[in-house]
Amino acid sequence: MTTFQTSRTSVEIDSQPDTWRRAAASVASFSAALPRRGERVAVVGCGTSWFMAHAYAELREAGGHGETDAFAASEFPHGRSYDRILAITRSGTTTEVLDLLTRMKGSVATGAITADPATPVMAAADAVAVLDFADEQSVVQTRFATTVLALLRAHLEAEDALPAGVRPLAQAAQDAERAVAEPLDPEVRGAEQFTFLGAGWTYGLALEAGLKMREAAGAWTEAYPAMEYRHGPISITGPGRAVWLFGEAPQGLADDIARVGGLYAAGSGDESGALDPLADLIRAQRLAVHLAEARGYDPDRPRNLTRSVILEDSGV
Repeated sequence: MTTFQTSRTSVEIDSQPDTWRRAAASVASFSAALPRRGERVAVVGCGTSWFMAHAYAELREAGGHGETDAFAASEFPHGRSYDRILAITRSGTTTEVLDLLTRMKGSVATGAITADPATPVMAAADAVAVLDFADEQSVVQTRFATTVLALLRAHLEAEDALPAGVRPLAQAAQDAERAVAEPLDPEVRGAEQFTFLGAGWTYGLALEAGLKMREAAGAWTEAYPAMEYRHGPISITGPGRAVWLFGEAPQGLADDIARVGGLYAAGSGDESGALDPLADLIRAQRLAVHLAEARGYDPDRPRNLTRSVILEDSGV
């Protein structure tokens, strides 16, 4: 088996409690880039950033801050009217995001959240929140993505628009400390297939967990809304296969998983001692690194991926 030194990805994963707290402390300084109460907002991104956009859109609407939609940047509906577009782009160079911001500039307010202040997004958006303290050397996103969502959660909390049942960010950061320290379940580490589930804002986390496992480890993963699990996806569950739920479990779900011989890997929800779902995503990130290394892959150099997708002749 190939042996790796501690990966950059692992170091970045372990730093998340600190970057979340720094994001929360920075909310006021980034207000120009963030949505105002009552605005109709579209949040866009690509890959991981799109999934964070999905989670935030669900949180914002559920908290009564304003109507919010999330789109892959390439799928933005140009015939629809919004008060603001908020783009999430770690690199600040992603072609589809820059094309959209350039096309919309002057017709609608635009904001962006990025990790690098020396990139084209600084000119493409009207206002930019730079989370340079959460930037990453790794190709696979971990701490930047969760720190963006931590910032947006902290903003909703400051605006008294955090949905009922969602923990304050200070508590989520405490849970993140547990998530980076507690050992991973050996049964989960040994599973051959993973189905990630979530509901509302945690469905975005389920999508991201599945993507992280595929990117880093080439693992067989799927992701669905929790209530959709019985409508087909349960058919692939069985011995040696895990179902990982972010958030509160639908009634009877654990029994259904047990009935077909699957492993129920719930680490978040409302139960005493359960992690905040965003902190639980850290466990999935750690599992992705573990599986990558167990399979002889370097998590810092995932196959077929680059840090940013930059296309030539995009047509805008």
